[in-house]
Amino acid sequence: MTEALTEAAPTPTSAPTSTSASPTARQVWTRARGVALALVVLLAAAVVIALVRSDARHGRLDPRSADPLGSRAVAELLADQGVSTRVVTTLGQARAAAGPDTTLLIAAPDLLTKRQQTLLRTATHASDGRTVLIAPGSPSVGTLAPGVTADPAVSFGSTLSPGCALPAARRAGTADTGGVRYTTTAPDADTCYPSDGRPTLLRLPTASGSGDTVVLGAPDILYNERLDERGNASLALQLLGSRPHLVWYLPSLSDDSATDAGDQSFFDLLPSGWLWGTLQLFFAAALAALWRARRLGPLVGERLPVAIRASETVEGRARLYRKANARDRAADALRSATRTRLAPLVGIPPAQAHTPETLLPALSARLDGDAQAALRPLLFGAPPHDDAALISLADQLDALAREVRHS
Repeated sequence: MTEALTEAAPTPTSAPTSTSASPTARQVWTRARGVALALVVLLAAAVVIALVRSDARHGRLDPRSADPLGSRAVAELLADQGVSTRVVTTLGQARAAAGPDTTLLIAAPDLLTKRQQTLLRTATHASDGRTVLIAPGSPSVGTLAPGVTADPAVSFGSTLSPGCALPAARRAGTADTGGVRYTTTAPDADTCYPSDGRPTLLRLPTASGSGDTVVLGAPDILYNERLDERGNASLALQLLGSRPHLVWYLPSLSDDSATDAGDQSFFDLLPSGWLWGTLQLFFAAALAALWRARRLGPLVGERLPVAIRASETVEGRARLYRKANARDRAADALRSATRTRLAPLVGIPPAQAHTPETLLPALSARLDGDAQAALRPLLFGAPPHDDAALISLADQLDALAREVRHS
């Protein structure tokens, strides 16, 4: 064991050698180039998709945009009828504009937070004006139009017939209103343009009868490219031109009210489903830990599948010590092994071989009586400060073992 550790310990001038298991730069590139190429392709595809979607949605439902999906044509036709159109992008502007002579159009209700929806509903409910919601889904329709729920499945085929007694719908005839379908519990609601029995346009009058809320399942009748088809223009002008002023609300993520949580904490902002899902994950992790945890029990002897020579084990541990510069551990191993071998030779039980008060007097009596002062730093001293001192320690321990054995 001593010879192996001595051989494994490097000299101060030796340089670390590379092993065959260390991959070269070429090998690393060969292994990683497939993953790198895939990441580059995904990044390029993401950039292209973002650019395409950005161009396709530029000016969507914006009354100032002449793009195919813009709504400038509707605003121009309304202006010819004496209806003014004003674009707002903040909740405060939309709430301040609500009034009996104003139609408030909300272009993307689902972009509003729950707090924004509640504040907007409070302002429009008492305004006696008209509120037009464009394709609201489950996140917003229940708050902005109480009593209305959105069907998760959208309708197929956008061209529908009125199927109701609402004068604006009957005059317009067929229109491209297909999209989100709704159900309502309001008894006095006008349900128009049904698809598979469920309306895609609702008109909900207020309690006073002066104002109302219009829920439109699709924005197609407002697009520039679809305005001249079927009765789209007629229906759009009648729904948006009933008041002299039209306020076109385009919700923006830069609106300060979108990030104002009031007195709510972080956990109040989390949906209940996230908290429930986190609790389920916690229990799943606990069960997995119990399932995979180590079972403590009696030790069981097991034969190794292969026989490993003791010298190989010592060499492997010595190489690990050398790689980590663990001279203290190597010295402790050498001293412990020497004390274990010397104890039976001087009549000391193996259990007391590592006790200086027991081992050193016995060794001193076996050897020269004055050797105890030199044996303590040799068998129980401080770790060596360099490799040369470690080699010297190994030599001295070997010499001591030979002297005791032959004495």
